[in-house]
Amino acid sequence: MYVGRDLYELEMVKPEDWTDKELAFFHHGMQQMTAYLNVQGNSKHKAIIEEIEKRGGLHHQATWTSGTEVHYD
Repeated sequence: MYVGRDLYELEMVKPEDWTDKELAFFHHGMQQMTAYLNVQGNSKHKAIIEEIEKRGGLHHQATWTSGTEVHYD
């Protein structure tokens, strides 16, 4: 389960200042609802995607106990 700031709290924070987990969580949720988002939702989702791309994707260093994919839960 995601534990972190909700979208209301992140509204005034630039996506550059979001954590990878926040980006992954809200990207996944918005991706599931793409057909239902209004103009503002699509704009926010686009900003999230652009930030993910700017960071080179959502990857982290693999360890013995976790892979390279960012998990938000």
